[in-house]
Amino acid sequence: MDPRRAQDEPLVGRNQLRAGVLLMWMAVALTGASRGLAGQAVARDAAPERVAINDNNVAAGTEASGTLTVRLEARSGEWRPDGDTDPGINVLAFAIQGGPLQIPGPLIRVTEGTEVRAFVRNRLEKEPLILHGMSPKTTAAANSTDAITIPAGEERELRFVAGTPGTYYYWAAASDIPLVARLGRDSQLSGAFIVEPRGGASRKERVFVIGHWTDSDTALIQPGSLSHTRIVMNGKSWPHTERLAYRVGDNVHIRVINAGASVHPMHLHGFYFNVDSRGDERSDLIFPPDGSPHLVNTERLAPGRTFSLTWVPTRPGNWLFHCHDTAHIAPGRPLDGQPTAAMAAHHVTNHALEMMSGPVIGISVTAPGAASGTPEVVARRTLRLVAQVERGGTAEEPAFGFTLEDGKMTKPEAPPYLPGPTIVLKRGEPVSITVVNQLPEATAIHWHGIELDSYYDGVAGFAGDAGRLAPAIAPGTSFEALFTPPRAGTFIYHTHVDEIRQQQAGLTGALLVVESPAGYDPQHDVVLLVTVPRQTVDSGVVLLNGSSSPAALDMRVGDRYRLRFINIHTFRPSMRMRVMRGNAPLTWRAVAKDGMDLPADQKLVGPSVIQMGNGETYDFEFTPDAAGDLRVEVTTGTGDLLVSMPVHVR
Repeated sequence: MDPRRAQDEPLVGRNQLRAGVLLMWMAVALTGASRGLAGQAVARDAAPERVAINDNNVAAGTEASGTLTVRLEARSGEWRPDGDTDPGINVLAFAIQGGPLQIPGPLIRVTEGTEVRAFVRNRLEKEPLILHGMSPKTTAAANSTDAITIPAGEERELRFVAGTPGTYYYWAAASDIPLVARLGRDSQLSGAFIVEPRGGASRKERVFVIGHWTDSDTALIQPGSLSHTRIVMNGKSWPHTERLAYRVGDNVHIRVINAGASVHPMHLHGFYFNVDSRGDERSDLIFPPDGSPHLVNTERLAPGRTFSLTWVPTRPGNWLFHCHDTAHIAPGRPLDGQPTAAMAAHHVTNHALEMMSGPVIGISVTAPGAASGTPEVVARRTLRLVAQVERGGTAEEPAFGFTLEDGKMTKPEAPPYLPGPTIVLKRGEPVSITVVNQLPEATAIHWHGIELDSYYDGVAGFAGDAGRLAPAIAPGTSFEALFTPPRAGTFIYHTHVDEIRQQQAGLTGALLVVESPAGYDPQHDVVLLVTVPRQTVDSGVVLLNGSSSPAALDMRVGDRYRLRFINIHTFRPSMRMRVMRGNAPLTWRAVAKDGMDLPADQKLVGPSVIQMGNGETYDFEFTPDAAGDLRVEVTTGTGDLLVSMPVHVR
């Protein structure tokens, strides 16, 4: 594992914003001359300049004699992050001088060793433009700032050599604030800055810049407030984001830049991708091509961070690549002030298109001669997963849960239905799981991390292909998911309909694939499932294995245990999981990430602390070395305790 991942601090999250330094910066950003940056929610001016959406396919500037000359300017315009006919927002954006405004800003792409000559003009009437990222790129992060202040109406010329190859970005604000404090009018002043290796072969790739806009800081710390928020990829929010199309066997290269204020655990349905690099505004760590792979299906991307990936699709169908912070993909409030449709009614035509929003990309993969159809008839293990209502819920905050029927055995036999029953499958054994819906509303189940055919992936109204799309599971009906898990590992199953509400209600669970179910020993193979409480009033804590005060674990000195951590919380992408004795963490050995065994050189022994994004799973080997009392803790990224599980070692 990359040790830098464990060092990322959460910068914005629903309850993490209490960190004093960040609140101080946000207060600066939202007062005085900067106050207007968080307002201007709905554009009502007559015929404002329209902002164009930049797909990052065309690089800006002209190159001659080893020098790229680019002329940029910042000015105000109307941005429409939803459909082109939907309401707009007054924001600041970059443009090529004299050209249309663009979100994200114009793409700068140069070869290593190129001199960049950038002319940047501030076309704002009163505010300064504080520009960052127009500076040499290095192999290690620099502590000094490269900020350039451009007064209103003025232009600055910047000259520098591009530096080390990698994925970078430039950004600006209308006041001296950090990247994470840009919430409103200047939040989209960002653009990709790509440095290609000298002599490297050109390749077809895509670049996505994630942006975050809100008209109020309360949107980040008070979910459900009256604020408006949009989280976008290349200037658009799902379902208006660009759709990607590939063929089976293509080498897919994507660079992702988080220029917004929130953590985004980026999840690819149905496949693993290789993380080629991880970086930030000024530095990038590119993993050597002859080194061990970094295969994941969910990559936690903190604010200001970047990563690049390679993916080879092996199966046709429709697939999603999206942020797995469930709060980030919930439908946003209409920008014209109209009330949000009541999701509890669940009267929609297409769940994927009408009940999701935010940083989501749809991907279509085709294959010659591929056609929709039922898999060939084979002998399958058969299970029934029954979604049902539990007492104690309300229409707004229901109590749902699962029972698992395996032959004549049902787990759990009676309520409570938290946590969801752990499903244990055998690697390579075909399985049929019939999801039975006994709820008063539609649902669908996503088999998170499992490599399977698209139709069974669990995204109602999207999964499958043009000939056959997966339906939502209506009340009183069922859906049969067919797949053969190809690898042993730690996975998740969860609802993919009205995700915040139904996951909070209890529709989540652990899915383990093992070599031999008969040899599975839950005493030494420990599931640690972190979820959200059913009631919002309890959101200051989390549930560990279905409880805010979980029962103690019993361990023996010298025994080896496998700890399977699963974060399927709906809005906490920066939690830290750790095993503690007193005030000190112990030691463990990393063995798997997202259900994929780590290569030998990445199975590192280190302190028993890991920071996890939503949708990630991590497996560790842990051997107690002395008798006594330990504890498994889950904290916020800044150290506030969320839940603790006692561990008694004999």
